[in-house]
Amino acid sequence: MTEQVSGTRGRPGDGTGVGTGLGGWGGTWTKRLLWFEVAAVLAVGLGRSAVYSVISLIGTLTEVHSATKLSTQSVALNASAAPGRPWLDLTWQAYGIAFGLAPALLVAYLLTREGVGLRVMGLDASRPLRDLGYGAGVAAVIGGSGLALYLSAHAAGLAVTVVPTTLPAIWWRIPVLVGSAWQNAIVEEVTWNGYLLRRFDQAGLRPQRSDALSALIRGCYHLYQGFGGFLGNLVMGLVFAKLYRRWGRVTPLLIAHGLIDTVTFVGYVILAGHVSWLPT
Repeated sequence: MTEQVSGTRGRPGDGTGVGTGLGGWGGTWTKRLLWFEVAAVLAVGLGRSAVYSVISLIGTLTEVHSATKLSTQSVALNASAAPGRPWLDLTWQAYGIAFGLAPALLVAYLLTREGVGLRVMGLDASRPLRDLGYGAGVAAVIGGSGLALYLSAHAAGLAVTVVPTTLPAIWWRIPVLVGSAWQNAIVEEVTWNGYLLRRFDQAGLRPQRSDALSALIRGCYHLYQGFGGFLGNLVMGLVFAKLYRRWGRVTPLLIAHGLIDTVTFVGYVILAGHVSWLPT
């Protein structure tokens, strides 16, 4: 007999949106089809990038022949797409940000077809001040800890030198960096917390396993940065999953992630070449 996924819809913002069934049009879905949907979502977005990061790390390791020499390599996160042609470069940057949101759009569609929409993960403006406060607090703690871990891993040779941007010093550099930061935050938090945790729970995984699997994918997605990036984002994933289950809202986590990346990208522009402790 084919096992079906069943359950009721959760209420947005009350924490029940994480472990509820499919309900509505998805009430007749089998677990096999549920896992197929998850695989498809990952294949067009973060899962594909995670596999790319694994291959990238393998390539780096085989080039330096030592896990403690990763710091001799570098990777640029926001690079120029058309050097010397600023308007074309801006067009490419806008293109990348806009279409980079596609996985989140797909998730929004799937949850809407399910009958719950993005509100089931608490992605709304119902608690703006509280979400902003929580998000800023989480950003300060996670961002500071993440920077310390990166610097330590880089000093030990276990992290690639991450160059947040090589964009030219032109008027649109900061807006593009801010746009890139929030595009990352939207896609990653909507997918890893709001969507994956819901689907993993609906597939019958225990919450601890759901959290661990989501965090593992997050960590693998950042393996191109070396083992420091993997470990830092694995821990970040576990913490964010715990907070999501506690709050029942992805909005403060999205804000935290957006603030972390914004400070990282813009801060690099301000500090690179002016402080000795920042790898460049």
